[in-house]
Amino acid sequence: MERVVIKAIREGVALYAIHTNLDNVYRNGVNGKIAEKLGLEGTRILAQKPLTKNGLPAPDPEVGSGMIGNLPEPMTETDFLQKLKDNMLVGCIKHTPLRGRMVQSVAVCGGSGGFLLPRAIAAGADFFITADYKYHEFFDADGQIVIADIGHYESEQFTINLLYEIISKKYSNFARYCTSVNTNPVHYF
Repeated sequence: MERVVIKAIREGVALYAIHTNLDNVYRNGVNGKIAEKLGLEGTRILAQKPLTKNGLPAPDPEVGSGMIGNLPEPMTETDFLQKLKDNMLVGCIKHTPLRGRMVQSVAVCGGSGGFLLPRAIAAGADFFITADYKYHEFFDADGQIVIADIGHYESEQFTINLLYEIISKKYSNFARYCTSVNTNPVHYF
């Protein structure tokens, strides 16, 4: 990435870096796209970020990390895992032991979202979908929730479609293309 930035600067090309912004917004963000792909309803930000108004913290319901919502109808854990695999186009899912319960409430965080596990548990989520979980971190579920690690790239792969939609709405006369290049450095056999 650094090489790209340096080359762009040397060539006088403008860059617009929005990665963190897309991770922390309700509308048109990474987590909203995951929720959409899973058909979650009644979504809301999982961990609101306080903004300051007149020196006092004022949470904005549309700014924060992660998202939580409900499936239209409860489903079994194995059916939900299959839906997750199919809808997120992942070849495999690492997860904690299943609890033998129906899935209704689902929390998501694209990329490395392990820091949100306590929030997902406190919010009563049945599943927490994110990426980059290490072996010992899976123990933190402690039977209270199912953690599903779908992979970092896989959790953010639809961002290109999200950006295409945003640009298409704002600039209808602008040439738009989506790359088909897969930059995921992780491969599965």
